[in-house]
Amino acid sequence: MNLYNLKDIKEKVNFTQAIKLGLGKKQGLFFPEIIPKISKKKIKKLINKNFITRSQKILSMFIGSEIKKKTINSSIQSSFSFPGPKISYIKKNIACCELFHGPTLAFKDYGARFMAQILSLLNTEKKSITILTATSGDTGAAVAHAFYKMKNIRVVVLYPKGKISTIQRKLFCTLGKNITTISVDGNFDECQKLVKKAFNDSDIREYTQLNSANSINISRLLAQICYFFEIFHLVPKDLHNKIVISVPCGNFGNLTAGLIAKSMGLPVKKFILSTNSNNTVPRYLKTGIWNPYKTISTISNAMDISRPNNWPRVQEILKKNKWKINKHLEYGSVSEKSTKKHLKELFQKFNYISEPHASIAYTLLKKSLEKKNLYGIFLGTAHPIKFQETVEKILQIKLKIPNSASNYINLKELSYSIKPSFHLLKKILIKK
Repeated sequence: MNLYNLKDIKEKVNFTQAIKLGLGKKQGLFFPEIIPKISKKKIKKLINKNFITRSQKILSMFIGSEIKKKTINSSIQSSFSFPGPKISYIKKNIACCELFHGPTLAFKDYGARFMAQILSLLNTEKKSITILTATSGDTGAAVAHAFYKMKNIRVVVLYPKGKISTIQRKLFCTLGKNITTISVDGNFDECQKLVKKAFNDSDIREYTQLNSANSINISRLLAQICYFFEIFHLVPKDLHNKIVISVPCGNFGNLTAGLIAKSMGLPVKKFILSTNSNNTVPRYLKTGIWNPYKTISTISNAMDISRPNNWPRVQEILKKNKWKINKHLEYGSVSEKSTKKHLKELFQKFNYISEPHASIAYTLLKKSLEKKNLYGIFLGTAHPIKFQETVEKILQIKLKIPNSASNYINLKELSYSIKPSFHLLKKILIKK
């Protein structure tokens, strides 16, 4: 598998190099030179296979002969060794695909665990590696747990102080060992800016063997492709030519993976790009002007991102396929008031307990399906307990805490606390 840098197309790397580097020159994202195409006949056969077997075949198409097929299969088996996606049927033409049944109760378990397995496998010289990442909510826990106690790998996670939920925080700020967490007095975009600056610092890169575990790393992105195929395995076959998928979007990794799956031949009619009030992309698609506003704090905090890193990849897919936006991709943003309203609607009308991010995807999906003979799936990207305070307050109920989260509630948090200062971050990263 060969990839090129979206900011410097002369820089070309293979799969293993892309994983180790994370980012290319000029902080450019790596993108596959060729997206594998699968015939309709083979797509049907692939959909009939179980999740693990199918994922092994899909990822092998990208990785090719760089890593032995037996090794890839073993890594995928280990990566996805938890309950897979589930479909919850809401009403006649709408269902939720729940991606939150993994160890940290969020969809990011898929990509983070696959990346951990592959990076550990590729570290044949047993060098000390530092994984540096920023989180707007769920990435932190998924990455921390995926790499927890792995030899020769240190994980450093930055998160915006006071802007992620208690359970989100507890799941990764209490681990210690090879996991370092840093509370930054700012928003997610400021955390991400510090991460990018670190990747441009030669001292840090040389001292730490730096890598990233955000969805900018191609290994995480490829793993996410797999559950879009699983949706078609789980829903009845007579719906396969009617499916519209609404994706709650923050950093746009999930949407990128879905569009790659569609590029491969998965017969998704259309995707819906769903954002909260941080609506840089919907505004851009409407006006043609890229004008990120200051990030707004919302109850859907994992989507509080004004400068989504994966957007260039989405643009590249649209360009490569010569897809017109309105035919293949709808878009919209949802207010706080509407997010709460539809969270209540899901509970009161359909007895379904959801959370703010999924509510946003549901809101735009419901609107899109009016008077159309289509079937809508909205992605449930995190367990409602991850947003316990918010969900309980809006729905006036008490949520039961799953065992996978309750084990961390009373543990002490071990985070550093800093201003959004690169100097302070650098001191922590090269601390001996």
